[in-house]
This record gives sequence, structure tokens and C-alpha cells, in this order.
Amino acid sequence: MLVDEQRAYRAVLARDARFDGHFILAVRTTGIYCRPSCPAVTPKRTNMVFFPTSAAAQSAGFRACRRCLPDAVPGSPEWNLRADLAGRAMRLIGDGVVEREGVAGLAARLGYSERQLNRVLTAELGAGPLALARAHRAHAARILIELSALPFGDIAFASGFASIRQFNDTIRAVFAATPSQLRAGSRQQRGTAPNGGGRITLRLPVRVPFDGAGLLEFFAARAVPGVEAVQGGRYGRTLRLPHGPGTAWLTPERAHVHCTLRLADVRDLASAVSRLRRLLDLDADPQAVDEALSADPALAGPVAGTPGIRVPGSVDGAELLVRALLGQQVSVSAARTAAGRLSAELGEPLAEPDEALTTLFPTPESIAEHGAEVLRGPQRRIDALVDASAAVADGAVTLHPGREPNELRAELLALPGIGPWTADYVLMRVLGAPDVLLSTDLVLRKGAGQLGLPNTGERLDAHARAWQPWRSYAGMHLWRAAHGAETQTTQRRTA
Repeated sequence: MLVDEQRAYRAVLARDARFDGHFILAVRTTGIYCRPSCPAVTPKRTNMVFFPTSAAAQSAGFRACRRCLPDAVPGSPEWNLRADLAGRAMRLIGDGVVEREGVAGLAARLGYSERQLNRVLTAELGAGPLALARAHRAHAARILIELSALPFGDIAFASGFASIRQFNDTIRAVFAATPSQLRAGSRQQRGTAPNGGGRITLRLPVRVPFDGAGLLEFFAARAVPGVEAVQGGRYGRTLRLPHGPGTAWLTPERAHVHCTLRLADVRDLASAVSRLRRLLDLDADPQAVDEALSADPALAGPVAGTPGIRVPGSVDGAELLVRALLGQQVSVSAARTAAGRLSAELGEPLAEPDEALTTLFPTPESIAEHGAEVLRGPQRRIDALVDASAAVADGAVTLHPGREPNELRAELLALPGIGPWTADYVLMRVLGAPDVLLSTDLVLRKGAGQLGLPNTGERLDAHARAWQPWRSYAGMHLWRAAHGAETQTTQRRTA
């Protein structure tokens, strides 16, 4: 288990919500499993069983508590912190790879045999890839049952079940209720009609504190017109999903993110949610991050001023790589302008725009074929963009959250025109790597100087060893410090 049993027991006694998603509590006498913060009467210690995942509890014959909904919690931050096989597999399972490609496809993406993969996951997580995918399907199905008006047959196949019978059996086994009972109970609780109009509205759980305002500010500065928009305290973007396009509008709240999705194919629900959670870094453990970073006197003030800072992720690895290349050695606004021009020329218009969202970001194939005709600037940068897109298009480089960081970094550095900054930036945002410090970044080094930290690469790297394994979050504080200094200078000049 990721948490030792004695610590898990204390967390259950305290109903400590910080541990929701870290482990699962099951009760032998009731046959039910719960999140650590479940408000029900605390069972006797002798009746408690702890599991690393809900899939492991389900495999042992326990069913989900309908009071605390243990599947509706933030995911374990371990999956981002760990770059081992189990962590990478969990990120791909959350993206729906098993439903689309089977266990064989999951194993191939990870570079292991099916037998090896099953053995490692069972030993680490208490369940094999099929059981983990089954738990993932059950969660996706419950969301659709409770939050949509779709017929149950459509929900069954949209969630990845092979048959309606398998869907019904799984729902009864996991939730001790039929699909009809789940839907009826949800309507009574919420007192509202199910979603309609092709939209699904969700509440994405998040660990507090949560710097949602900082994420909006980050996305607003980089928003590509037509592809993204920040307006009215919410962030929207188009999504290129496995079964068709979609759009999402995200409104950060204190303890959750309000999410409205419009999908061309409802089978993409789980994949869309997984990608949006990674985009907003919702599974982070902000208290662990803040505690570690505030131990450095230079960062104590920034951490206290911005608790729960997040590292923005990505919904599409290929898009992020192109935007990182566009951002090399130019300002954020210049990179945004270049990305907007590229999207306007090569992006795919949505059949039905969603407010300011009108366009899908161009595919690697279209950039490889036509990028040289559209892109402007130094020829070396244009060639690097075209070559990188061609490498992604033909499969020479694969960009998904299940990649091993060192392998992906080596592949990227082997491409002409890609240096350490770009490679590390991709690792930080595509893989959610929590321990990457872009110490060669001029803005980040300026922020370090503002906080009284060393502002040269080698000295900053040496000082930053104390921030491990959270250097990506420290970098966000340094960027924020540099931005704050620029804002103050602008205000003084215009006063």
C-alpha cells in the first residue's frame, strides 16, 4: 500500500479528507468500501481492511459505499509522483486505453508483455489491468447514469462495457443497486432534471488549497483564439478525443471545478475527464508540496501568499510540443500569436461552435505537410516544428502520459532544434512530472532573483535540490514572482 496501515487507521479515525484517493477502507462486516473521510460510524479496527485502489477492494468482493461515493474523489497524487510502471499504467487506464485497445494495447504502449504488466500491477495495486479498467468503467457509468438522460444501453457501450448484461452485473456488484435505482436516487438527491442538449455537467473533485485563479491567469496569457478562451472566471477549450471532437468549460471553485462538456461521442467522457484533471493538476497533494517548499525561507512567503499552486498540464501531447517549440526564445504573447495563426490556417473548424470555441488545434500530420507554408520566423525553427510534427505523425515519437520520462526526453533531444528546455517543459506538462526545474528559463531565473535566490543555472540547480521532489511547483512560484515584478514595474510607469 502507498500509505502504511497505522497511518491509514489514524486518517480514518480523524475522517481526514486529505487521504481521500490515497487508499480505500473496506469493512468486513458490511462488505462495503469507503473513502477515509466517510461520515459513517467508524468501524472497529479488527473489521477494517485497507486497499491501495477501489479495483482491489472490488476484486476482494467489497462494494462501494453509496453515502461517501469513494470513486468520486481526486486520484492518488502518487501516479504523478511515480514514474514507474504502475504509475504510468494508471494514467493510461484513466485515459480509457484498455477500453479502446485492450490489455494488449496498454502493454504495448508501456513496452511490457501482458503477463509482466499483470504481475506488476497485481503486486503493486492489488488488481490487474482488467480489474482496474473495470473499476474505471463503473465510475464512468455511474456519472452517465446520474448526470445524463441517456438510455442505459447507450451508457453501457459508452462506458466501455462489452454487453448490457456485463454493465448491469458490474453496477449491481460495485454499487449494490441497479442502474434504475442509481438514477432515481440521484434525482431525489439533486432535485434537478438530468442534463440535456448534448451537454454533461460535472463537479471535478480537488484537494484544497487550490489556486484556481492562478491557473486561469496562466491559460489566459497563452489562450489560442478559437481553440481556447478565458472569460467570466472560466476557461474553455476544444478537445481532440479518440472518438470525435469535444469542448469543455471549466470554472474553478474552492473545493471543486465545475465542468461542462459537449462531446461528439459520449464514449469519450472518461477520456475527457482524465485529460482535464491532468490539465488542471487536480490530483496533486498541495499540502505536501506547500509544506516541503515553505521550509525554504525564500519560498515561505510565496507559498503562504499562493497556497495550493498547480502545475498546468496538457490535454494533447502533440499540441503541447508544437506550442513549446513556438515558445522557444520568444515572449508568451509572440508564441500565442504564432499558435493562433497556425490554428487559423491548419486547424479544423468545429461543425457547431461552442461560444468562443470554434477550432481544433492542427494535427501533427497537417503541420508536417503544410506547416512550412504557414509558419513564419527563422527557418531553423520552422524546420524543427515540421520535423517534430512528422516524427509524431509517423510514430517515431509518442507523446502520452504513460511514457517513461527519461526515454521520452532522449527521443525529444534526438530531434533537430529541440534542446533541454523544450524537452523538460514537455515532460513537466505532458507527463505531469513534479520534479522538473527549468533553470535555464530567463523569466524563471528573474523570479529567483526577485526572491533572493541564485539566478544562474548551476547555482540555482544546486539550491533547488532541497525542493525535491516538487521542483516543478517551485518553478511555478518563481514564474509568478517574475510576473509580479513586471506588473509592479508597469504600474509605476503608468502611475
